[in-house]
Amino acid sequence: MANIEKRISKQGQISYRVRVRLKGHPTQYATFPRLTDAKKWIQDTESAIRNGRHFKASEAKRQTLSDLIVRYLEWVKARNTKRHVDVEHKLKWWDNELGYMILADLTKAKINETLEKLSNTPKKNGAPRSHATVNRYAVALSHALSIATNEWEWLEQNPMQKLSKLPEPRGRVRFLDEEERKKLLYACSQSQSKYLYIVVVLALSTGARQGEILGLRWPDIDFKRGAIVLHDTKNKERRTLPLTGRALALMKEHQKIRRIDTDLVFPARSGEKPIDIRESWLVAIEKAGIENFRFHDLRHSAASYLAMNGASLAEIAEVMGHKTLAMVKRYAHLSDAHTHSVVSSMNERIFGYETK
Repeated sequence: MANIEKRISKQGQISYRVRVRLKGHPTQYATFPRLTDAKKWIQDTESAIRNGRHFKASEAKRQTLSDLIVRYLEWVKARNTKRHVDVEHKLKWWDNELGYMILADLTKAKINETLEKLSNTPKKNGAPRSHATVNRYAVALSHALSIATNEWEWLEQNPMQKLSKLPEPRGRVRFLDEEERKKLLYACSQSQSKYLYIVVVLALSTGARQGEILGLRWPDIDFKRGAIVLHDTKNKERRTLPLTGRALALMKEHQKIRRIDTDLVFPARSGEKPIDIRESWLVAIEKAGIENFRFHDLRHSAASYLAMNGASLAEIAEVMGHKTLAMVKRYAHLSDAHTHSVVSSMNERIFGYETK
């Protein structure tokens, strides 16, 4: 089965994108400037596949970046829906900018030039675009090119393989001080949303992400052990969170009035998906008079409280689900007192009698 899609680029160029699908064989894509060439390629390709004569040696000269993006989005959607949502709009931007280019002509210089254009283009609100944002666009395209190189053999090598990233500032550490925490929790307890207060308490006590909390289902909660098991995490690894104190008490009370038509812990009215707390969160933040604070900063707050209460960086990484210690070093300065205490204790054991 084959189909032809007519496309018109921003520059007004007409092209024909072709897709050939035969059962038992990988889907083939190609783009041509003329319809007659597209139709001929369909006939030749289908015939070659049926007769076992199809080779991909010249794919880079036949496929465009647009072809690659279309196939990659199908590929990633079948494997990781969250990543598909994250990269789709970024790759569509690349499609609009360079989709017309034949892969063989796609160079590091051209990609760099396009990234510079993105970096110099302000956001819709007029604010400058951050280096981190530009780097995310680069990563999205680089992964697509890597798959095309290693999995599909459309390219000999990824042209972005040695592309330098823009320097990014150190990770943000914004956490609630004691007074802010009291004000925020009070504002959440007065919210019209019946779930906001408990969601915020869970975020502060466990360090879980918003999506992880809102996606909780009752089977994920083990009240006997006092634990929450996260199955669908950012790192695609199962993670267990301790559920203790105020958070455990609230969850036990919440369980008593749970809905029986869904196993979601925090369901929307329909019961088919989690509740959306964005509006109620913004209202609570405003009422509490807290500035420059996002929901994700509750996660930073939890990590910061752990550091200030003597947790090691390895322990913080374990609770937060970070794969490397480098990701939690931003909290190192908050655990200086604990580090000093550990070193002092060691010195006392080794040199204590000599100093006395």
